[in-house]
Amino acid sequence: MLTPAARRTPRSGPEPIRIAVAVSGGPDSVCLLHVLRELAPKLGAVLSVVHFNHQLRGAASDEDERFVAEMAAALALPFHRAERNVIARKGNLEQVAREARRSFFLELLREGRADRIALGHTRDDQAETVLFRLLRGSGLAGLAGIYPLTAEGFIRPLIEITRAEVEEFLRSRQIPWREDASNRDPRFARNRIRHALLPQLSREWNPRISEALAHLADLAHEEERWWIAELPHLAPDFIHTSEGGIEARSDALARLPRAVARRLIRAAIAKVKGDLRQIDFRHIEAVMDLAAQAPGEGRLALPGVNVTRSFDWIRVALPRAAPAIPSVSAAVPGIYRSPDQMGEIHLELVKRGRAKLCATLKAELCWSRIPAPVVLRGWRPGDHYRPLGRSRDQKVKEMFQRARVPSWRRRSWPILTGGGKILWAKGFGVSADFASAGQTGPILRIWQADEAGR
Repeated sequence: MLTPAARRTPRSGPEPIRIAVAVSGGPDSVCLLHVLRELAPKLGAVLSVVHFNHQLRGAASDEDERFVAEMAAALALPFHRAERNVIARKGNLEQVAREARRSFFLELLREGRADRIALGHTRDDQAETVLFRLLRGSGLAGLAGIYPLTAEGFIRPLIEITRAEVEEFLRSRQIPWREDASNRDPRFARNRIRHALLPQLSREWNPRISEALAHLADLAHEEERWWIAELPHLAPDFIHTSEGGIEARSDALARLPRAVARRLIRAAIAKVKGDLRQIDFRHIEAVMDLAAQAPGEGRLALPGVNVTRSFDWIRVALPRAAPAIPSVSAAVPGIYRSPDQMGEIHLELVKRGRAKLCATLKAELCWSRIPAPVVLRGWRPGDHYRPLGRSRDQKVKEMFQRARVPSWRRRSWPILTGGGKILWAKGFGVSADFASAGQTGPILRIWQADEAGR
């Protein structure tokens, strides 16, 4: 009765794998516990039983817990439990209960009390999940449904087994289980799908609708597996981490096949946000449209992330205040972290030319003409100076615009000052007033090491 994914669970070596079986008391989880108990010696596994009391049904919920605890004791298995009054919490009750339960299971994994959490989802659960997500307009990732094995450590050995087969197994062995009355409560969308919509579709459209939906989930899951393996090879060419967010060139995204661009956007959001919860098709399409529009400024506030367009760039970042950019009094010689976090700024005094390994020469200034103090900082509104080779003083903001520097990079743009006057700005060169050309005496050289090439 185990899926191939579940059969691959045992790890090599002498240590057995510790599987905590999540048992609610219902038929699916009770069946899972007894099947795994029979197979544990062959799997090289040791079992424990875990139960989460949602306190949804008062005394009935407590009876479920007692039933599971007694079953664990009868099977001589360790028992772990937790409880939470999910009714008292705000939000969708099904979602709140699921998150509370999941949090408990993840805690068991983090604390090392289990290597895997086994869940009793069946093919019927898979069909219900796929249909539910289809009705909500989910994309391929959502239609992959319930995964047999997840990176967090959840396994679902019964995912290819029907609910009818589960109950047949229990009856044939005279194993009791509990019936949860809330599983028929029409307030819950999943119950309406299970007891009304799926039976209607089976009667009027396809007697094997559950099997068809499960096959759809398998197809989508295989697509997801391919993308998960392929994206790490694609992503570095198009998206990269920078200054607390993920950036991509909008024109590069717009030229990609739409399927690839969507996946890269999803990957960027997931990396910044930590997950893709509440992110749906409409959100991804809105980012696609932002990338495809004429160069300019734009902004989207998505659930948990902000997406900004500036000139030729798209940036995905958390919606939080930008950190302050410190001003650093720079001793010469010295090495300092660049304000844009893109490497190090090296300052040195020399009398004649010499090479510096692992760094790029950015400027040479006449040291004797530089007023104190020397400060390394980010850009500030109103900054201006006359770059070498220019006939007049210019605002740095105007240089940003001509160079098409995205708005979010400007605050941390590296600028070196002396006595409050700009000596050098990254990308725009040395100040004509302090350039070393034709000057005698010590030279202040500015090198930038490990620059990311932007």
